[in-house]
Amino acid sequence: MDSSASKNFELTAAVLHIIAMTLMLMDHLWATLLPAREWLTCAGRVAFPIFAFMAVEGYFHTRSFKKYILRMLLFAVLSEIPFDLMYGGTWFYPVHQNVLWTFLLGLLGVWLMEQVRKKGKTWMYLLVCVLVVPAGLVLGTLCMVDYYGVGVLTVFVFYFLHGRKWWYFLGQLAALYWLNVELLGGLMYPVQLFGMEFELCQQGLALLALIPIWLYRGRQGYHSKPFQYLCYAFYPVHMLLLVVVLNFINR
Repeated sequence: MDSSASKNFELTAAVLHIIAMTLMLMDHLWATLLPAREWLTCAGRVAFPIFAFMAVEGYFHTRSFKKYILRMLLFAVLSEIPFDLMYGGTWFYPVHQNVLWTFLLGLLGVWLMEQVRKKGKTWMYLLVCVLVVPAGLVLGTLCMVDYYGVGVLTVFVFYFLHGRKWWYFLGQLAALYWLNVELLGGLMYPVQLFGMEFELCQQGLALLALIPIWLYRGRQGYHSKPFQYLCYAFYPVHMLLLVVVLNFINR
């Protein structure tokens, strides 16, 4: 493809964040105010892989991993009560934790693997990867974070397949299919196409996230401290607002 043409469709990190936040809002509108609009949650399936991809991008581009992880930890704590209110209808809902905990587990695993990789000992790096990946799956499932262990594995997919090589795209496609369709599964839709009948897995729509991800070329785009914290604050604030509106309607 001509490079000048591809730049016309290039997405920046800022635009990716806005797309993902919009899709997440659509999903949460379905979960609270508009349960009859099932297309909203179908669109929402695309949000998580984009966020997982951007979490890994953040790891590779941050100047301070300590500040990055502490900032995410802060908003994970701040988001827990709005998340519990939205999903469980109560201030304390221990059987499901918000998605920032998913990213925290994934990023800590990435950090550990990267520390070993930088030491240059391939055998040790491979050994640590073999240990960290199943550990992330188990911890994510036991801690009942959003998307469970599969969510943590999604972060690892974008870590191991971080780059622009065409076979990375095929690897991401295959991995996301396995994680979302084979492991998560869920609601199936009957579809007729060219006289053939088959079923489409709702969670499989997450694979569409690879379209905006592959239109991203590594440019940050608009960036400022207020915008950065707005992206973090959007998560707990929009959930809290949805809960307030829902309670007002149900009074």
